[in-house]
Formats: sequence, C-alpha cells, structure tokens
Amino acid sequence: MAKDPVRVLVTGAAGQIGYALVPMIARGIMLGADQPVILHMLDIPPAAEALNGVKMELIDAAFPLLKGIVATTDVAEACKDVNIAVMVGGFPRKEGMERKDVMSKNVSIYKAQASALEANAAKDVKVLVVANPANTNALILKEFAPSIPEKNISCLTRLDHNRALGQIAERLDIPVSSVKNVIIWGNHSSSQYPDVYHAVIDGDKPVREAVADDAWLDGEFIKTVQQRGAAIIKARKLSSALSAASSACDHIRDWVLGTPEGTWVSMGVYSDGSYNVPAGLIYSFPVTCSKGVWSIVQDLPINEFSRKKLDATAEELVEEKQLAYTCINE
Repeated sequence: MAKDPVRVLVTGAAGQIGYALVPMIARGIMLGADQPVILHMLDIPPAAEALNGVKMELIDAAFPLLKGIVATTDVAEACKDVNIAVMVGGFPRKEGMERKDVMSKNVSIYKAQASALEANAAKDVKVLVVANPANTNALILKEFAPSIPEKNISCLTRLDHNRALGQIAERLDIPVSSVKNVIIWGNHSSSQYPDVYHAVIDGDKPVREAVADDAWLDGEFIKTVQQRGAAIIKARKLSSALSAASSACDHIRDWVLGTPEGTWVSMGVYSDGSYNVPAGLIYSFPVTCSKGVWSIVQDLPINEFSRKKLDATAEELVEEKQLAYTCINE
C-alpha cells in the first residue's frame, strides 16, 4: 500500500539553507525512500520571485516522492495541515546590532508564525526551529502556539552533534559512522558544551581512550565545535547551509523513525529539570527517539568539568529567555 503524503513546511525556503534542504526532503532523505511528501514553502514577499524559481527547479528535478508543492508568502496558507514544520526563516544578526535588536525582530516573526501554526497546522505537527537564536525562538513559538504539545517543539543542535562526530572521526582517521554518543549540552551558541565523556568508537571503545589526548578533547576540540559556524562563514563568506540542511534532515528522520538501538543524538528540547537544568528552557540534551517521541537519556554521570559547562550554557539560556520575554511584553 502506498503511504499517504506527509506535508512538510520549510520557512525561509528561498534562502541558502532552504535551497539546500528542499531537494533533500523531496528525495526522501528526511522521511525515508518510500514516504511521499507535499512541500510547503514560505518566504517573505521580497523573496517571492526567488521562491518561484525554487519551485520551478523542484518541478524540473522530477522527484518521484514529491506529490505537490505549495509556494507562498502567505503564512496561513503555508501552515495549512502541515505535519512537520522546519522553521528556517528568521532575522539574522547584522553587524553593529545588539542581541536585543535581533531578539525583538525574531519575537515578532515567531509570534506570527506560531499563531499561524496554532490555527492551521495538523494537531500533531512536529516543529523544528533552525533560525537563530534557535533555542529561544523555539521558546517564543511555544508561547504563541499553546495547543502544540511541548514534546512537539524542538530546536536544531544536531548540526553541532554532527560537527563533534566529524572532528573525532577526522582526528582518529576513521569513518564518522564508527563514532557515536557524543552529546551537545545547552544552547546552539558558542556556550554549548560538546561532551565526549560517554562517546565510543566501534561500539564500545571510549573516545577518550582512543584519542588519548585530554588536553585536545577539553580544549581545542570543544572550541572548534563551538566556533565551527563562524569558521565556515569566514571561509565561504556565507553560512553553513549544506550541513545545516543535512542535520535538519537527520534530526527529523531520527525523531520520526527512531534512533538506532544503543545510540543517542542531541536535540534542543524542553527541560524537565533533568541534569539540574532549569525546567522550562529549551536545552540540548542526549535523547533517544521511538515511535515519534523523544526521551532524555537519564543517569549519565556528570563530572565537575562537565557540570560547570552545563551550568554556564544554562545561565546564558536563562538570560536569553528573560530578554525574549522583555521583548514579548513591550
């Protein structure tokens, strides 16, 4: 029996990440090679012509799984009956801008998009926020879409997770598929903590033992992962669109189809107080997924070095949350 199509919304679809992401979705990389999709693409009116160009290319690519395309600048139309929403559109920080300026612009964008999802999306819609500040944008979205369950709103830290896997694989000169169970804790910002204390290679060998260089793991490795986005902008003169799009597919695929046995991934999700992280923040934890539901991996031992890092990134998220709520209330 052929499956019913899944409706997938991508906001900011004419932008760099959107342009890299929509063909991946249409090719089955996000939801599987047997899952038909209908793509909903939203962008702002000044990008309408570019968005139409993306639609033309999707038609020209003749993707067998692509059963329909909605390309629009109308947020209500874009959100109609969507099952999955990938929120790529946002207001980027520009030179000379204060964090509060960026936050207030994103509060107004996410307020409008959350209200449209609330009114028009499928009741069980799963939402992934990619646009920065991703954790706090996801929090704003929840505020204005009260009927979407907390468990259905997440933000992207899989990009950082994949970056950490890549750094370890490169260091050990092994395939990236041999490395698993790194963790990204906290904020998708330079305060995030890439943790390899529980990571293994080839199923059971601890990464720390394999790398045998604690100074590198506790120093340069962490810094490289934290600042990888900036390094790519410096090299490419554009942001990391390809890897962001790929990791968004990984995030949704594992959330919907499940994580492999014995493997966890990093997702920005609602804190329930696990690991002494303040409840009510959207914070990146190690999670496993089964039947469309994520669960935070519990009872991992946290040493003093890690504890400080977990607390520091939580503090930054508390500050961001307060700033966002100031903007909401203005």
